[in-house]
Amino acid sequence: MRERYGGLWEGLSDVEIRAQYPVEHSQWRPPEGETSAVVADRAGAAMERIADTLTPGTLAVVVSHGAALRLGAARLLGLPEELWGAVGPLANCAWSILGRRRGKWRLIEHNAGTLPEPVLSDDR
Repeated sequence: MRERYGGLWEGLSDVEIRAQYPVEHSQWRPPEGETSAVVADRAGAAMERIADTLTPGTLAVVVSHGAALRLGAARLLGLPEELWGAVGPLANCAWSILGRRRGKWRLIEHNAGTLPEPVLSDDR
């Protein structure tokens, strides 16, 4: 699934974005890019279409960047936009599991699969 389109931020580093677009960066609104609501609608609709093709007892794996998956999941869960931040970001190589029960979406797991940092010991 395609990630958020960054508009004028495309190709810039985070340092460059902060310097050139400080207000937009603080609100995470890329000029000429997709808003969070547009990403949530697009990703949520795609996940819904995928889920509708599944036979009972099967699953689908949807791969993307964290923002598209997080916002799409928040849309499916029916969270209002002011609560989208309650679903934390996905770590690299982590996943979430969503399921439907009685016609309603629910978040079963989030940020699963991440491993803790190794504990380094002076005992060698």
